[in-house]
Amino acid sequence: MLPLYVDLDGTLTYTDLLFESVLLLIKRNPLYLFLCCIWLLRGRGNLKAQIASRIELDVSLLPYNNELLAYLQHQHVAGRRLILASASDRTLVQRVADYLGIFDAVLASDAATNLKSKIKLQAIVADSGENGFAYAGNAAPDLAVWAHAAELIVVNASPAIVAQVQNLKTPALIIPPRPFQWRLLIKALRLHQWAKNALLFVPLMAAHDLNADRWLATLLAFLAFGMCASATYIINDLFDLASDRAHPRKQARPFAAATLTIPFGVVLLAVLLPLSLWLAAAISLPFFGLMLLYVVVTLLYSARLKQIAIIDVLVLASLYTHRILAGGQVSDVVISNWLLAVSLFMFLSLALVKRCAELEFMSGDGHVSLAGRGYRTSDLSYLIAMGIASGFVAVMLLALYVDSQVGGAMYPHAEILWLILPLMLFWVMRLWLKVSRLEIQDDPLLFAITDRSSWVVAILVACVALAASVGGMS
Repeated sequence: MLPLYVDLDGTLTYTDLLFESVLLLIKRNPLYLFLCCIWLLRGRGNLKAQIASRIELDVSLLPYNNELLAYLQHQHVAGRRLILASASDRTLVQRVADYLGIFDAVLASDAATNLKSKIKLQAIVADSGENGFAYAGNAAPDLAVWAHAAELIVVNASPAIVAQVQNLKTPALIIPPRPFQWRLLIKALRLHQWAKNALLFVPLMAAHDLNADRWLATLLAFLAFGMCASATYIINDLFDLASDRAHPRKQARPFAAATLTIPFGVVLLAVLLPLSLWLAAAISLPFFGLMLLYVVVTLLYSARLKQIAIIDVLVLASLYTHRILAGGQVSDVVISNWLLAVSLFMFLSLALVKRCAELEFMSGDGHVSLAGRGYRTSDLSYLIAMGIASGFVAVMLLALYVDSQVGGAMYPHAEILWLILPLMLFWVMRLWLKVSRLEIQDDPLLFAITDRSSWVVAILVACVALAASVGGMS
C-alpha cells in the first residue's frame, strides 16, 4: 500500500492548533499578542515555534475527526505506513502522533520552515521516494499536494474544494464536513442568558415608575447588554476550551466541539462587542462606562478569576448586581441599599448553585476536582452550606425591608408583602433540594426558565407586589 500522509489541522482534528495555541498564549498574558506580531516578521514557522515553546496544549482533548481516525486505525492494523504531515509546529504535531500511537513518522513546521502547500509537497516527495504516495487533506493549500498524489482522500472539505479535487482525480475516500446548524449559533450566543438582563428593569419596577421614555431607554440598554453578554460568553468559551472539553456536558459547546471554528467566534466577537459599546455610548456616557467596566471584569473573570475559589462566585454575584446598577443609571432611578443587599446575597446563592451542581456531577463521574476551577469535590458540603445561608440571608433582608419605614413608604399596603417571604423561602429551599438530587445540571437560570414551579412562584410574587402597590403607582 502507498504511504498515507495525513494533514492535521481541519483534517484529523476539526480545529487548528495555531489558533488553539494563540488563545492559550493570550490567556496566559495578553501582552504576548504584540510579541506575536514581532515573531511573525521572521516567518510563520518562527511564529508557530515561539508560541509552541510557551504553551501546554492537551492534545488528548482535541476534537478529532472520529470517522477519519477509525479509518486510519484500520489502515495501521493492516500494516500501512502512516505519516502525520502538518503545517503546525513539530513539537505539537509530535505530541498528537505520540498520543494517537498510529503514525510511523511526522512531517511538520519548524522555526525555519512553514510546512504548507508546495513546501509540504516537497517534504512528502523527499520522504516517499519514487513510489508515490496517498494524501488526506481538507483545504485549498492541500491542492498542490493532491495534484501529485497517487491516491486522494478528502476530509471535512467544502463543496468547492471537493469539486476541484474531483477535477484532478476521483478521490478514494470522501469524508464530508459536519453540516452547519443555526442552533449552534444560538447556542454560542447563549440567547437564553439574555434573561439575566431583565434585571435592568428592576429599578423601574421597584420605583413604580411608568414613564415611557425611561422604559424605552432601558429596553435599548437591555439590547446593548445582551449583545455585550453574548460577546463575553464567546470570549469565555474560547479561553475555556480545554476545561470545557474535559467536562461531561460542556464538551458539546460549539467552540469546544469545534462545530463552530475559532475564527468564526472571533468574527462574531468583532461584530457584537463594538456594536454593543456603540449602543451603550448612544444611550449615555455613564452607562457606557458601566458597560465598559462589565466587559473588563468579565474578561478578568474568563482569564483568571474563575480559577480562584470563592472569588469566582463573588464576581458572578457582583456582575448580576451590576446590571441593577446599570438599570438605575439608565432610568435615572436611585437604587436603595436594601435592593443592592438583597440582590447581592440572592445572586451569591445562585452562583453557588452553579458551582455545587457542577461539583455534584463531577463527583458522580469519579473526578476529584472541577476542571478549570479552584474547587475539589471535597468542598461540596462547605459550598452547599454557604449557598443555602446566602439564600436565607437574602430572604431575611427582604423581611427587614418590608418591616422598615422605607418599605412602608413605597407600598401603601406593605403588610401584604409578607406573603412574598414564604414564596421566596420555598423557591430557595426547593432550588437547593434540586441540587442535592442532581436535577440541576450547572445553570440555575436555565433551570428557572424551564421550571414550571419557578414560573408559578414568579407570577405569585408579582401579584403580591402589585396588590401591595395599589394606590401608590405613578
